[in-house]
This record gives sequence, structure tokens and C-alpha cells, in this order.
Amino acid sequence: MTTPMYAQLLPTASGRDTWRAVRDLAHPHRGLATAALVSLTVGAAIGLVVPRVLGHVVDLVIDGHGAGAITAPVLWLLAIGVGQAVVTGAGQYLVARLGETLLATLREDVVRRALGLPLDQVERAGSGDLVSRVSGDVSVIQEAVRDTLPGLAEAALTVGLTVVGLAALDWRFALAGLLAAPIQIHTVRWYLRHSTPVFARERIAEGARTQQLLDSIGGADTVRAYRLGRRHVAGVEACSREAVDLALSTNTIATRFYGRLNLAEYVGLTAVLLVGFWLVRDDAVTVGAAAAAALYFHRIFDPINTLLGLFGTAQEAAAGLARLVGIPETEAPPEPSSDGRVELVDVGFEYVADHPVLRGFSLRVAPGEHVALVGPSGAGKTTLAKVVAGIHPPTFGTVHAGDVVLATQEVHVFSGSIADDLRLAAPGATDAELRTALHTVGADTWVDLLPDGVMTEVGSGGRDLTAMQAQQLALARLVLVDPRVAVLDEATADAGSAGARELDRAAAAALRGRTALIVAHRLSQAAAADRIVVVDDGRIIEQGSHDDLVATSGPYAELWRAWSAQR
Repeated sequence: MTTPMYAQLLPTASGRDTWRAVRDLAHPHRGLATAALVSLTVGAAIGLVVPRVLGHVVDLVIDGHGAGAITAPVLWLLAIGVGQAVVTGAGQYLVARLGETLLATLREDVVRRALGLPLDQVERAGSGDLVSRVSGDVSVIQEAVRDTLPGLAEAALTVGLTVVGLAALDWRFALAGLLAAPIQIHTVRWYLRHSTPVFARERIAEGARTQQLLDSIGGADTVRAYRLGRRHVAGVEACSREAVDLALSTNTIATRFYGRLNLAEYVGLTAVLLVGFWLVRDDAVTVGAAAAAALYFHRIFDPINTLLGLFGTAQEAAAGLARLVGIPETEAPPEPSSDGRVELVDVGFEYVADHPVLRGFSLRVAPGEHVALVGPSGAGKTTLAKVVAGIHPPTFGTVHAGDVVLATQEVHVFSGSIADDLRLAAPGATDAELRTALHTVGADTWVDLLPDGVMTEVGSGGRDLTAMQAQQLALARLVLVDPRVAVLDEATADAGSAGARELDRAAAAALRGRTALIVAHRLSQAAAADRIVVVDDGRIIEQGSHDDLVATSGPYAELWRAWSAQR
């Protein structure tokens, strides 16, 4: 890519790992796959009879038989057509069912692995890469499963069985038809060599464009504030140009591919007709047999073109599948300790090598203790909160935090009812437990006033909630999870002055009985904590109770006086 933003994209699986994943997906459905294969094979075999019957009709006409002689062959053709349609239709249904089953399993597996990714890995890769995989790549594979897979299966069987039928007429017909094979093989090898890397780059380019669009649209306020519009438009344009150029490249390769396939058809058909002429002249075969051979070859070429032509879609789907399989499988973390203590020993963290954000940070928080983190912007408070919560593994040092839940000021309200939103934290929660959690954080007062109470639809397409209401729901979810340790990263910062005191009370109630680490946006939160830790440049420069720190006239005392003067 042309920008460093995508230098740490999520990995893409190798071809071997990709097909191993497909095999593992298909293994539980061997019976369905076998039934589909048998149905398609029988359907293709029935179709082999058609050229033989038509060749027989040609011989009857040449031999001077009357119209009555072809009545039976015509009835056979009707029966063959009906039988092939029924059996082939059943086979296509079974293939489609198999494909949709595998696709559903794949989609669930991808979402599971995507949700299990460490957040720092997602941040490094960019959310656009992940979004493009679970949306764009899944869509490409879905199209291939619904359209390409049945076509490939039917075409491959038709080609194989028709070659057998051609050889049954006379081995020299099969040999003549095979003259097209070297051209086809060379064409496919050329196509794969040129198209595979282009399709892979095209899928990556789609991810890069998605990431750029997310950055530009999601950060629209910042883009406008800093007058970065032209720069972001240029970024979208560059990503789109690369994606378009790659799409045009695939079209050019496909055009040349089909042109070479047409040449193979002309060569093969010409060879079959010449061999037929030679064999008929020598009375080795009848005219009807030669006609049947020509029909066989003409019949085989449509599925060959289908088979080879679908390589494009199959290659694109394979590239998307490799990206999906490449989403790392993360091991389940060990069961956390439940003693409620938090301990950091000589912890350091670096987003960029040799640029530490935390420097030898050591801190011990006793079970049930509430510790507030204060300090200037950029001091490392949020990074420390993410390290304690396990989002960022420390670059060095050790962290013991046990069962932790992180609540931040960035709150997402999920689409659905309020009850559904809360049960995301505790799927088995009863209605009474939901009400208790809402009451704990003071949200029951406004939820009870809604037309449908806890069944009111919120989120996208539902009722809009204020920042304070959304935060109260987030705190209610924390109550339902019931962790021993909670980390609040300015979780009440967006409420504004009107709801600040109410949210402070909600947070205090949600944290009651838990160990808490609080990144304090307002010093009133810090004053209520058991202990205050002042952080600057990734280090602890001061700690103690509110009264003790104010009395020492140190950095915290200065912050308190400045904050108090603005109230």
C-alpha cells in the first residue's frame, strides 16, 4: 500500500491453510456432500445419452427409414430431458444447501474470531481491514457459494463424463478432442499466474479503501476542525484509484483469457470433424456416430468454458476466503483470579519502539479499594487503564488484575430493546435483575417513563438516548457483569455539567464493593476516591488521599485549586 496506515493488516492465510479450513468445515457434512455428488453425477450421465440418440436418428434418416422410426427416439429424448432436469435440479439444490450450510458456519466462525481479537491488534490493523473481511469478503464468498459452486460442480462432472462418452464412440474422437487441452491448460496456467496476485491485491485494496472511508467519515468533526478535508479526499481518491486500477486489470486479464479459450474450441472442433470425416470414409464409424461425436464435443465445450470461466469468481472468492481464514484464532485467556487485587510491577508500554508511554510503572490496589488517576493530557492514564484491562499487553513488566471490566466515555447503544441491550452483559438475567441494575445506577427513573419501559427500542432505528442515559446503561451492564475489578476511563466525561453529579452517583453505586481504577475527568471524582495517583510522563509523581495531597501543596494541590476556581 502507499501509506503506512495499513502496514500491520491482519494476516492472510496460505493456500494450504485455507483449503485445510475448507476441509474442516465440510467434514461434518460428508453425507450431504455425497448425496449432492451422486445426484449431479447421475444427471450428467443421463445427459450423455442425448448425442447418442441424435446420432441414431441421423443413421435412421440416412438409411431411409420412415417418420415412424424416429418416434421412439423422440420419446426417449423427452424422457431423458425430464429425467435429467429432475435429477440435476435435485443435485443443484443439495449443492446449494451444502454451500449455504458451510457459509453460515464460516460466517459464525469469522465473527467469533473477530470478536476475540485483542483490541490492540485491531487498532494496529485498522478497523477497516476487519470490516472489509467480515462484510466484503463474506459477500464475495456468498456469491461464489450461491452461483459459482453449483456451476463448477455440474460443469466438472459434465466434462469428465462427456470425455468418457466421446471415447466410447471411438478412441480417436477423444484423442482429437484432447488437442484443445494443451491450449486450455496453458490458458488456465497463464490466467492463474496473472490473476491470483491481482485478486489478492484487489481484496487488500478494498480493505484499505474501507479504512480510509471510516477514518474520513467517522472523524468528520475533527477533519473539519483541522481543515483536513482536502487531505482526506485525496486519501479516498488514492485508495479508490488503486482499487479501480486493479479491477480494470482483472477485466483485461479475463478478456484475454476468454479469447484463448475460443481458440481452443475452434482447434478441438475442427480436429473432431476431420477425424469423423476420415473414420466415416473408412467405414470405421457411421455418420450418426460422427455427428454424435461433434455434438459431444460441442456439448462439452460449454461446461468447459463455464468451468474455466468461473475461475475468476472462484479466484476472487479464494482470495477472500484466505483473508477470512487468516483472522487469527486467539486462545481463550486463563480463568482470571477473583481476589480483587490489582498489581503492576515495573510495567512499561510502547506504541512505537523506543517511545515509552509508561515507564517502570508500579502500583498495588487492595481488594475493594478505589484509586483515581489524575494528571495532564498525554500523561499515560488511558494507556494505563487499557493495560490493566488487558486491552494492551505490557511491553515489559507484569500485571495482575484478575476479572476486569473496562468502561469508557465511548459508549455504544446496541440496536434492540433496553432489555436486550442489558442482557448482552448477562444473557440469563431475569427481569428483576435488570430492574435492580437500572435502579442501582438511577436509570429506572427515566426508563419507567418510556412508553414500553425496558422493552423500548433504542439504538439505530430506535429511540435516541442522551449521553447521560447511554452511560447509565453502560454502568448498568457493568453491574450485571459483576466483576471484581472495574476500570473507568473518563466514563462520565460526556455527561456535561447538568448530569455530572448524577453520573458520579451512578458510577459510585456501580463500583460499590469492587476494586476500582478511575481515570478522573473531574477532580470531584478523584476527591471521593480512597487514594489518588498523580501521573505525568508515564510515571507516578504523587499519591495519597485527597486531604493529604491538598495539604502538601504539590502538583495535585495545584490542579485542585485551579479546578475549584473554575467551578
